[in-house]
Amino acid sequence: MTDRLRVVVATPLSEELCALIEAREPRIQLVRDQELLPPQLHAGDHKGDPAFVRSAEQQARFDALVDSAEALYGLPDESGRALHRTVEANPALRWVHATPAGGGAQVRSARLSDEQLARIAFTTSAGVHAEPLSEFVLLGVLAGAKQLPLLRERQARHEWNNRWTMGQVAEQTILVVGLGGIGRRAALVLSALGARVIGVHRRQVDVAGVAEIVPVEELADAASRADAIVLALPGTEQTHHMLSREVLANVKRGVTIVNVGRGSTVDEQALIEALRDGRVGFAALDVVEKEPLDPDSPLWEMPNVLLSPHSAALSTNEDRRIAELFADNATRLLDGLPLINRVNTREFY
Repeated sequence: MTDRLRVVVATPLSEELCALIEAREPRIQLVRDQELLPPQLHAGDHKGDPAFVRSAEQQARFDALVDSAEALYGLPDESGRALHRTVEANPALRWVHATPAGGGAQVRSARLSDEQLARIAFTTSAGVHAEPLSEFVLLGVLAGAKQLPLLRERQARHEWNNRWTMGQVAEQTILVVGLGGIGRRAALVLSALGARVIGVHRRQVDVAGVAEIVPVEELADAASRADAIVLALPGTEQTHHMLSREVLANVKRGVTIVNVGRGSTVDEQALIEALRDGRVGFAALDVVEKEPLDPDSPLWEMPNVLLSPHSAALSTNEDRRIAELFADNATRLLDGLPLINRVNTREFY
């Protein structure tokens, strides 16, 4: 036996990054069996190749491994059901780190008891995706301001006439809904271009680049002042359809919508209607209500919509950033300090 914290790697992680974690926090025993983990298809692929299937013998070995852990790097198979099985089988488990920024939804899907939620600390990878997602936000806001659909239409028709004035981000008011790590970074980037940034948040906070904070209850009123609305919200019961039909009825005509949070935060049918009638001039969506997007969804064909298949957060450095965050949290756990990105197990964010 060892007196080091026994951590089992339950989701794909390269040997290089396993070594990085071991070097940064030598007080943990990082246990993994790469044969039992699906190969990654790309950087940031935490589920791994969907074609990977364990034999019955391999599955038994994998279950025994995660059942021996005091801590898990990732949910077993990135599955709430598998986490539920593991928690039931392993009373020694005390910490689980979820690899997504929105890992609270994974924990919620495990349907754990109050006792289990109190016994185990859950953390997420929130913050590691802030830089790439803030760049997608900038892309969406600029595309809306510069009327990218009209530019592409004129180019396709070989038209070089009828000049018009474009929007300027430096003269815009932009609403950032949700001021977690992603929203804060987006606010900083947008304010650096000269935009007036209004944050929508549940409480008053001091955020660099944000000129004003309004409560969630005043979202519809704030939307009427915005040239662009950026959604950077987790998917919870409280945020479901926060960009509602009522809010969209109140927007400034031609507003730009950018969603880098969760698709469930937008009433998608209401958004489609607003895109059709011009209330929303442009939408850049990294997420949709149901993923993958239905092949028959009108969003595919809309010229004023830019779709990204939930890929805007991915970068070649994502896995390293998550590994570093995990190592830092392991140190905090062992030193009795508060964990970074601990999941609120009442609202699951």
